[in-house]
Amino acid sequence: MHDPLMATYARLPVTFSRGEGCRLFDDKGASYLDAIAGIAVCGLGHAHPSVSQALCDQASRLVHTSNLYGIANQQLLGERLTALAGMDRVFFGNSGAEANEAAIKIARLYGHRKGIDAPAIIVTESSFHGRTMATLSATGNRKVQAGFEPLVNGFARVPYNDLEAIRQIASTARNIAAVLVEPIQGEGGVNIPDSGYLQGIRQLCDDNDWLMMADEIQTGMGRTGKWFACQHESVTPDVMTLAKALGNGVPIGACLASGKAGEILGPGNHGSTFGGNPLACAAALAVIEVMRAESLPVRAENVGNKLLDAFNEALRSSDGIVDIRARGLMIGIELNRPCAELVTRALAEKLLINVTAGNVVRLLPPLIISDTECDELTSRLSALIRDFLSEETRP
Repeated sequence: MHDPLMATYARLPVTFSRGEGCRLFDDKGASYLDAIAGIAVCGLGHAHPSVSQALCDQASRLVHTSNLYGIANQQLLGERLTALAGMDRVFFGNSGAEANEAAIKIARLYGHRKGIDAPAIIVTESSFHGRTMATLSATGNRKVQAGFEPLVNGFARVPYNDLEAIRQIASTARNIAAVLVEPIQGEGGVNIPDSGYLQGIRQLCDDNDWLMMADEIQTGMGRTGKWFACQHESVTPDVMTLAKALGNGVPIGACLASGKAGEILGPGNHGSTFGGNPLACAAALAVIEVMRAESLPVRAENVGNKLLDAFNEALRSSDGIVDIRARGLMIGIELNRPCAELVTRALAEKLLINVTAGNVVRLLPPLIISDTECDELTSRLSALIRDFLSEETRP
């Protein structure tokens, strides 16, 4: 049969027809434990009743009007998000890449208004910011850039978790307008920086009149144990981008800004046809309400610590384990060899995981994962990893 879809994904051989909490069910009725949550999207799990009800209620009233008019849900969501983040303003789009595009445009316009002819943004190696031309140019992964040259100019790249490299640029370059950084790198391998890294960037930005821009698309909305990962270091960026878990699967992205950054964009500078429509904002409002009512950021921290301890206990004696690291429910198990085949092995065992950076098992389970499901995840995945490592080391 002819496949009408472009071959942009190496899809796994399974199709899901419904979900419930941390479980997905395929079109044959088999149940899977979901430990990746749509790549950090379904923080409340699948088919959460509050989100489903909000969508049904809103869809029966109004789905779209365009941003030519006031949108009550968008106004309310903006108030809720800026209050949670301690920021001033927000622009709504439909994805993380769009949120980062807005951030990049803010930085460039900010630089031009300071008199910089070709403003540049400091970005990091092993980062991931999206697949549009500007965001893949900002991304520190040559694989996603290959074949799409010429890339967008205006990015200065430094190693992640290296404040001295940023200081070196500050001492020589005169065209920097901003620093764009992930508080924790997700696609790069669940890389958690040293304590003080974000505070150091905040200070360097203040000292040099740059914008600090935090890409919280994967880390935001409670996943790391705080509403936003920057809050672990009590840092408020000038610009912060969100998407993924904000709508629990309904496409929505947000670019928040504070102070001078919040006043950069005006009518005609940026826009989105679908961004912040009544339906998407209804979903995001329901997500925030559930997260507040159930204290899910706190739960993410507590459950994440328990999972980290459990994986350390189960795998610490296994040869081939380089590191096990976590911040809340953002967990990486680094092996000393490529391990992409663990994804298909886990799928055969009705467990959904992800491997990133080639050798890091990445876990991003829903924030509602139960203690029983945590035990199931730990025991089943640890057994798979031990078996994989023992096979690889046989003579």
